[in-house]
Amino acid sequence: MKGAVLGIDPGQQTGVALYRNGALDALLTLDPWDIADFIVFQRFAGGINRVIFEDSRLQSHIFSAHKPGKRVLSHPEQLKVARNVGQIDGWCRVITNVCAERGITCHGISPEGKGAKLDAKQFQGVTGWAGKSNQHERDGAMVAWKYRRAV
Repeated sequence: MKGAVLGIDPGQQTGVALYRNGALDALLTLDPWDIADFIVFQRFAGGINRVIFEDSRLQSHIFSAHKPGKRVLSHPEQLKVARNVGQIDGWCRVITNVCAERGITCHGISPEGKGAKLDAKQFQGVTGWAGKSNQHERDGAMVAWKYRRAV
């Protein structure tokens, strides 16, 4: 099948978006340990040509709940954030390696490069998707939005 692009937002709940011939065709949420199998399955079943993923390794600063005027994260909270980012970095490596092994064009986009988070109504306005979606799925879709026709 020509024109299939997969967008991925890796994390504890991995958001995945599938574009076929430039149109958003499916959204789903995976457990992170299922990412590799899903990519391989889609390569053979759906013929994906490209994988675009949110790559935490491309951004030097870390987003956290801390905002000016709010409390500073405690040391245990800082360690938890660091562990979570490390896990996501690991899933980014898995995506990159699986794609390289299968000859799938793949590249990451920084969290900032993906753009602002969209709620369901904003997402529908941009993509035309009227079905249900969660934030992880919408992030996966928006990571690949600019590349949905690039095969």
